Amino acid sequence: MTNKPPLGIGLFGCGRIGWVHAANVAASPNAELLWVCDPRIDAARELAERYGARATDNPQDVLEDPRVHATLVGSSTPTHMQLTAASVLAGKRVLCEKPLDLDLAVIDEAHASTAGGLSQVMVGFNRRFDPSFAEVHRRVQSGEIGELEQLTIVSRDPAPPPADYLAVSGGLFRDMTIHDFDMARFFLGDIVSVFATGGVLFSDDASSVGDIDTASVIVTNTAGVQCQIINSRRCSYGYDQRIEAFGSRGALRAENQRDTTVSLYTETVTAAKSPVQSFFLERYSAAFRGELAHFLSVVRDGALPEPSFADGRAALVCALAAQLSLSQGRVVRTDEIG
Repeated sequence: MTNKPPLGIGLFGCGRIGWVHAANVAASPNAELLWVCDPRIDAARELAERYGARATDNPQDVLEDPRVHATLVGSSTPTHMQLTAASVLAGKRVLCEKPLDLDLAVIDEAHASTAGGLSQVMVGFNRRFDPSFAEVHRRVQSGEIGELEQLTIVSRDPAPPPADYLAVSGGLFRDMTIHDFDMARFFLGDIVSVFATGGVLFSDDASSVGDIDTASVIVTNTAGVQCQIINSRRCSYGYDQRIEAFGSRGALRAENQRDTTVSLYTETVTAAKSPVQSFFLERYSAAFRGELAHFLSVVRDGALPEPSFADGRAALVCALAAQLSLSQGRVVRTDEIG
């Protein structure tokens, strides 16, 4: 790709993920950041000036620019479908952050409004591009551990988000676990049932908005293979991100990441290591770069992206099934949703 002109990129949203995308676009020889769009025009200007782009608070400036080949939608969740559909109708390819929306009807209405054009949209489930998780997946697919029989995903945040974030997040399953639902589907394929349990163990903020801070979920695929997902909004030792694939001939594990591999051995400690990385910005930095590289390649080649719009919708179905399971205390089939 490097022997071709860089692809023009428009970015919607100047939050944390917007800064991540902007930095990665700027570092890529295959892309050029042309526009940064955010209702907070001062924030848009700050980010645009950092990377030599233009700033606007009007999405039409981005959509009407013929130099823009693709847009990155990293704005607030309620705007995802509107900006994604508008980008598709303007002839742009799109990478939209998760979740597509909190409401399945909004997603389906946007899909209909583009006459199915959203099938070309890529969804920001960046963990598929994490080198360790991708390696486990590749080796499972190659049959190295035989038939996959169980999958375990551990995902714990270092600290609960602030109350104002929780109030609009859509709840733990749609905000946090949705990444794990996509990872489960990445390994298992279609999910047919979901059973969720959880509660509030420490976060008064979560309780105040009717959310939970701790959960365990079991999802099952069409062949009866199960994945257990373990979530917590608090982890005293950092950002806990692990996966284990267990098969008929063995297991593959991806452990937590640390800044170094140094271990300390003394009379009081054995194999003492540095703390695990503290947040998603550090832990998944390589995954975000890999995600962008894949997106640019599909834009250049005109190929269908992965993870796709259909993957984003299916992950939300799992999240809604988990909510229903938690509230009713039963296994919920995904075909009951939507």
